[in-house]
Amino acid sequence: MTDPVRQPSVSRRALLAGVTGLGTWAVLPERGSDAQLRRPAAVLPRAVPNPTATLHLAATDGWVSMPQGAPPISPFWPDPLAPPGADLYVFGFRDVTGLSATEVTAQRGKAQISAPLLGFDQETDIRITLTNLGLSVRPDLTDGHTVHWHGFRNAIPLFDGVPELSISVPIGRDFTYFYRPHDAGTYMYHCHFEDVEHVQMGMTGIVYVRPAQNAGTADVPPGKYVYNDGDGTTRYDREFALMLTEVWAEAHYRDAHIQTTDWTDYKPSFFAFNGRCHPDTLAPNGDPMSAAAGRLRYQPISSLITANAGERVLLRLANLGYQNHTVTVDGLDLLVVGKDAALLRGRDGSAEYQVTNTVQIGPGESRDVIFTAPDPGTYLLYDRDLMSLANAGGGRGGQLTEIRVSPPGTLPAQTRANA
Repeated sequence: MTDPVRQPSVSRRALLAGVTGLGTWAVLPERGSDAQLRRPAAVLPRAVPNPTATLHLAATDGWVSMPQGAPPISPFWPDPLAPPGADLYVFGFRDVTGLSATEVTAQRGKAQISAPLLGFDQETDIRITLTNLGLSVRPDLTDGHTVHWHGFRNAIPLFDGVPELSISVPIGRDFTYFYRPHDAGTYMYHCHFEDVEHVQMGMTGIVYVRPAQNAGTADVPPGKYVYNDGDGTTRYDREFALMLTEVWAEAHYRDAHIQTTDWTDYKPSFFAFNGRCHPDTLAPNGDPMSAAAGRLRYQPISSLITANAGERVLLRLANLGYQNHTVTVDGLDLLVVGKDAALLRGRDGSAEYQVTNTVQIGPGESRDVIFTAPDPGTYLLYDRDLMSLANAGGGRGGQLTEIRVSPPGTLPAQTRANA
């Protein structure tokens, strides 16, 4: 009986040398001399770098305008300190990307509500720099500010924006947040410093993540999708984002007049889509950098929804108020495909989409809703709560906007959300 061929042993030193050297080496026990024990492993192609995005936000205070003609709320609204064309004191964010340091500083006292609408592609390396410009009306306050992506599952504590766990940006300083979103869907962002006050004062906005499926897959052609659904059922042609909030005029007045607010007395005065109340919700988008934008200069995001008949329209609905809201469209089927930035699918992969004409959204929640634009005409989208459909308790207003449908082929393709 012949002896079996003895396999040469591999020393610990040889193993460590193989995995820590300049190249990657595989140590393979085999017949032959020691020189034959090492050979280069296959060289893997370098991964394609992630796309990148940079953004610069400034946090400050300012003045905006609620709808003209609403009954006054003495002594809280209209605020007597407000400059001409404005009537409500707010805190907010501004997009100052590309501005010089001097130009950024000049934005102090020019806050906007809602905050800039942000959209990114999945797996993008995102860097958002936040500058705290301080408060022009209340220089006695030394409030910090943060950026918190509400419901976002991928942030480490340092970049989560909760000041107890991360960093609060003091006046005159900058901080850069880093995000790499792995999950598509609709999120919100807000300041988390003294968040009950700062959220009510206006530091809220929508941020959404576009799925990798938009580039197309073996099963789904390139296009616009809400999620990586695998079958194209979340395809859409146009998208519109609506941030639902309430405005308590008394709290805004007290902040401007150096008084303390008892938040247990919360009683909203106005109900807004994207920082505007009807009929202002129907005005076109504005430019906060341009004085020509007029009374709504610092409320630049329109809530008017437009489409061609037969197109699929995506509504990104988010609630950062303190009350439940119920959005409805009479006579239209609404397909709810996502809740809180999650595709409605069962564990077995089956769709659990919901067909309704009424969508309820609680505080801190979001919904992704698709409808097919019907025959040409004007349709109303509104909050079913009657209190939410009045401005300061008088006349039609509040969370009410229109869906204007044109004949097929009338409107050009949409290039960005809310356009």
